[in-house]
Amino acid sequence: MNVLITGGAGFIGSHLAERCLGEGWSVSVIDDLSTGSFENIAHLKRVPRFEYTIDTVFNAPLVAELVDCCDIVFHLAAAVGVRLIVESPVRTIETNVHGTEVVLRAAARKRKRVIVASTSEVYGKSSKVPFSEEDDLVTGPTSKGRWSYACSKALDEFLGLAYYNEKSVPVTVTRLFNTVGPRQTGRYGMVLPTFVRQALRNEPMTVHGDGRQSRCFGYVLDAVEALVRVAKSSRTVGEIVNIGNDREISIADLAKLVRARVHSRSEIVNVPYEQVYGPGFEDMFRRVPSLVKLERLIGYRPITPLAAVVDAVASEMHSHAFVDSLDQLSEQLAEPVPEPA
Repeated sequence: MNVLITGGAGFIGSHLAERCLGEGWSVSVIDDLSTGSFENIAHLKRVPRFEYTIDTVFNAPLVAELVDCCDIVFHLAAAVGVRLIVESPVRTIETNVHGTEVVLRAAARKRKRVIVASTSEVYGKSSKVPFSEEDDLVTGPTSKGRWSYACSKALDEFLGLAYYNEKSVPVTVTRLFNTVGPRQTGRYGMVLPTFVRQALRNEPMTVHGDGRQSRCFGYVLDAVEALVRVAKSSRTVGEIVNIGNDREISIADLAKLVRARVHSRSEIVNVPYEQVYGPGFEDMFRRVPSLVKLERLIGYRPITPLAAVVDAVASEMHSHAFVDSLDQLSEQLAEPVPEPA
């Protein structure tokens, strides 16, 4: 089995590449490294069944060639993170919509299997919890750029299912809910790695708003397991499937959990949304997935406890900090010692 992962050097994509290699599949990834990192896949270079291309999914001839050589496409390339979405709405819309269009058009030529990675963001401001795949989507006004990501990913879903219905392309849409774990960066507003980094440094842990807003955090290894099982199942073709963990926690309690797990002395401070994202920013109060359909279609339910995920993220960050300190020490020792006057 030959697999193509767009966005394969990203947080989720790199873990998915490892999982697919573990399945015995050959894996090719394409990533422009705009939000991904070559460090995430560098250790895979020595694996004979792994290939990578540093380029954008906007390169239609290249994508067509890569798709033509594979059996399954995992389309993960997308704009990520609330901060990036707020600051770069043009990039968000173009990356999500045009990139998906290029991939689907290439897949349609030979009806290749495509797993389109969407997001829980598409549920928008819906207050009907838990979120089910057939629920209405409720987004804010187009005057608020914060909703551009949700709308662009919803358009990806429409496009993917249109290719399935009109052109018989075997497409599945997967809605990922707050996936977390090692390799995730807090650079673009991801809350868990931000909390862990702040706690390890004993810095103030910044909770946006009053902290009562809640989320369900799914472990990245659970998510990629679900993605592989979705790809292997014919029952998921033409379907939308939630992927995540349905155990809910408030952001304030998440901060407390992180602080306790890393034995931090950090103070937890509340910061107004407006101070971080500008005036008029809107957030969802709750985001909880229904996993009934996921379990029914593939017989799998993510179960990794959040505390274990926090420990894994903290362990990785601590290791990186140790390596960085060794590098700095090596550089200092390598500096020439000035001769006495």
